[in-house]
Amino acid sequence: MLAQRVGLRGLQRFASRSAQLRASTRQYSAPSEGSLNQSGFKLQDNAFNRERAANKAHAGGSAEFWRKLSIYVAIPCLLIASANAYTLWNEHWEHEAHMPPPEERPQYAYLNLRSKPYPWGDGNKTLFWNDKVNYVKED
Repeated sequence: MLAQRVGLRGLQRFASRSAQLRASTRQYSAPSEGSLNQSGFKLQDNAFNRERAANKAHAGGSAEFWRKLSIYVAIPCLLIASANAYTLWNEHWEHEAHMPPPEERPQYAYLNLRSKPYPWGDGNKTLFWNDKVNYVKED
C-alpha cells in the first residue's frame, strides 16, 4: 500500500511539473502586418513592424528563388555531369582493352617501390589495390 501511495504521489508531481514547464514555454511567431499579436492587440503601424513585414516578404521570395534554382538548374546540371562521367568512364575502359595485358607491360624501377612490407594482405599490395589496373611482377 505504501509503495502505491509513493508511486501515485511521484506521478502527480511529475504531471504537475511537466504542466508547469509547458505553460512556461512561449511560442514565438512573426505576425503579419495588420494582424493581432499573441495578446490579442492589433499591431501598431510603426517602422519596426513595417521593416519586419518587408523582411518576411523578402525571405519568402528568396526561398522561392532558391527552390526554383535547385530544381530547374542544379538537378539538370547533375544529370548532365553524370552522363558525361559515364561516357568518359566507358571510353577509358575501351582504351584499356586495346593495351597489352599487365603481365606484358614493362616494369620500371620507380614503380611499386617497397622499403618494407605492408601490414595487411601479402605485404606487397597497397590498401587501395585494384587487380584490374595494378600489377606487380613477382621476381
